[in-house]
Amino acid sequence: MKLKRVDEHLKEKLKNPYFKELYELEEQKLKIVKHIITYRIKNELNQKELAGKVGVTQQHISKIENGEFSSIATLEKVLLFIGLTVRMKVVPLRQNIKDRIDRMLHSRKTQFAL
Repeated sequence: MKLKRVDEHLKEKLKNPYFKELYELEEQKLKIVKHIITYRIKNELNQKELAGKVGVTQQHISKIENGEFSSIATLEKVLLFIGLTVRMKVVPLRQNIKDRIDRMLHSRKTQFAL
């Protein structure tokens, strides 16, 4: 088996429109996480201290810093405290991308149904 470099593997995976959309979402989440961690470091706070100031648990801060945004309300509380906010926007996919994703998802369902 030939080993691929990570960047070559990623380039190949990004050809899949569904994977690409999810990857881009993760990149956006990473940018938000970097702001929070940078704030903590700059202000010499650990997760527990930041959590106390914001009014959430240390576990919430940990989850957010690990990219788990299960509670947008909690994420917004943290961001407001550090002087930021989040803007969410739902945008339609281009039709050709939507069609490719639909075909890919349909073929997966067919594969698993066998």
